[in-house]
Amino acid sequence: MAKTNIASLLAKKIMQGVTILVAFVFLLSCCMPWLGASFFWWMGFVGLAVPYLITLLFFFAIIWLFAKPIWVLIPIISLAIGHQQITRFFAFNGGVTFKDLKHKHTIRIIDWNVRSFNGISANNLHKKIIRTELAASILKLNPDIICLQEFSHSFGNQNAETDNLGLFSKTHKYHYFSRDYSQARGYTSGSIIFSKFPIVDTGKLAYPKGESMIYADITQGTDTFRVFTTHLQSFKFKKADYDNIEKIAETDEDAIGASKSIFYKMKPAFKRRAVQARMVKDWCADSPYPSIITGDFNDVPNSYAYQTIRGNRQDAFLETSFGIGKTYFDLAPTLRIDYILPDKHFNVQQFEMVDEGLSDHIMLVADLALKAAPIK
Repeated sequence: MAKTNIASLLAKKIMQGVTILVAFVFLLSCCMPWLGASFFWWMGFVGLAVPYLITLLFFFAIIWLFAKPIWVLIPIISLAIGHQQITRFFAFNGGVTFKDLKHKHTIRIIDWNVRSFNGISANNLHKKIIRTELAASILKLNPDIICLQEFSHSFGNQNAETDNLGLFSKTHKYHYFSRDYSQARGYTSGSIIFSKFPIVDTGKLAYPKGESMIYADITQGTDTFRVFTTHLQSFKFKKADYDNIEKIAETDEDAIGASKSIFYKMKPAFKRRAVQARMVKDWCADSPYPSIITGDFNDVPNSYAYQTIRGNRQDAFLETSFGIGKTYFDLAPTLRIDYILPDKHFNVQQFEMVDEGLSDHIMLVADLALKAAPIK
């Protein structure tokens, strides 16, 4: 009987300790906007863990409600303090069906990381037709503006199979291409903005390490607005890294070595994204027009990068959707890393995530209505 009481007391003490630890780490994540991730780079891991921390706190609240109600206060107060972390991660709107036919006074914008038109199939024959399938899946939605990351085009070896600009130029005669990387056979890759409406000005902000952010000033009737798109630093995982992640998940005997390998690959990416996010924030603040930021941030809504870039902007997904909203297939079930962020000059009419199975990212589609607002 005494042994049973000791074991029960020990289990309760362990449970209390774990509850306090999880609550502390969750509250630490709430400080992320004020902790520069260049120095506090390890906060990047905390940001990735936020969905799981929230889940654990809800779980502990239920357990303590029956075991020792006074301890319910720790997870409940923690969740109340960090409620913004919950609202960045989870959308609470009703599920409204997306209408393919858009209103004539709205601007339909698409954002998609197209993975250099390589698709996700290992079949070489399918890879050859992926570019036309991908373009068709975009154009059938009749967008006004298309923002693509990891877009590639060959300026050296011009033919029907390498002319990726030509996939969109008939319907979207205006474009601006960042051309961040030069590759084999004359290929250039980077981010691109296509528009049905005239582009009257463009600009590029080069990051210290390869990638960039671009903008296009677009006129629609008497209105002018600015569209930004970017691709922030990725982890650049290769097959060996994904194998290491599987070892960690399966607690393989090589899990410790695998963990170190992944850790050393993620650390510089967190630091570089922090630098890029601050550059983006400062650059976008100077826009003389209503603006929309789109892109693949390679980071979750609870991250320093997202919170720094978003500021007081709207998140099209959070404004109209319900649930978690995963946009990237690999690694974890909670990775929403692609965004459409209009400023307050726009109303978000509708939003959709379209999974065409043609990239490792999901296509984002939003219909935005520009409010009548004075220009700076």
